Amino acid sequence: MPLPYRYLTSLMLRFNGSSLLIDCGEATQIAMKKKGWSPNPIDIICFTHFHADHISGLPGMLLTLGNAERTENVTLIGPKGLERVVKSLLVVAPELPFELNFHEIEGNEENICINGYNIKAFKVNHNMLCYGYSVSIKRAGRFDDKRARELDIPIRMWNRLQKGEECVTEDGRRFTPDMVMGKERKGLKVTYTTDTRPTKSIVENAKGSDLFICEGMYGEDDKLSKAKENRHMVFSEAAELARQAGVKELWLTHFSPSMTDPRQYMDEVKKIFPQAKPGKDGKTVVLDYEEEQN
Repeated sequence: MPLPYRYLTSLMLRFNGSSLLIDCGEATQIAMKKKGWSPNPIDIICFTHFHADHISGLPGMLLTLGNAERTENVTLIGPKGLERVVKSLLVVAPELPFELNFHEIEGNEENICINGYNIKAFKVNHNMLCYGYSVSIKRAGRFDDKRARELDIPIRMWNRLQKGEECVTEDGRRFTPDMVMGKERKGLKVTYTTDTRPTKSIVENAKGSDLFICEGMYGEDDKLSKAKENRHMVFSEAAELARQAGVKELWLTHFSPSMTDPRQYMDEVKKIFPQAKPGKDGKTVVLDYEEEQN
């Protein structure tokens, strides 16, 4: 539940003028306003599952988008039944000035590419159908201008080839990006999962993530039996997943309402995974591409 000093768990990703939101519980809008972020660039909203603390803030969020005179479509991604659940919620927001595109995930895993985001949904282990998400931004290889000159490719075509387009000259000569583009470089990757027990799918999909955001319902290991009963995790389990996946950094989130200060458990957590940090409202980071070694 949202508390006076802590809101519900959600994630905002921003890339190239577009925003992607994962989960939208009660008071998500307030957390965004305190951060100073506008909902207007939100083009995609993903849902892990349909418990109220992850979706009940949606009608208000969509009404705010509508009141901001948004007309572009919004894509909603989530488990099977998404359209039925959302349309039930929208009884209180029946008229929106934009269309909703529904994408219901099929099976244990699915890849969706939209607005430059490469979204991988993967099934986790909660007491209802629930998915985690890995979101990647790919990075093309370096353009080889020397090779382009050797092939006598007109300079006017270079930019199009860099963007992945095939080009044909007036005399019928054909050029393709693979002729002048180097090997794809390391991009960026964020993995987000809440409401689950540890699973193999989390480790596999979080591998190599620049940032891994994972639920930690309880800080104390002696609450493990309670975590298992409710299909949640303790901090040490999340840290072990981060260690196995070889992520760069772990943020813990989705704390029990009874937890007043997650920082008191971090010393023990860091013994398992030193790059672990407790999440908090408004916590942000700018992820940059790795510098290439010459």
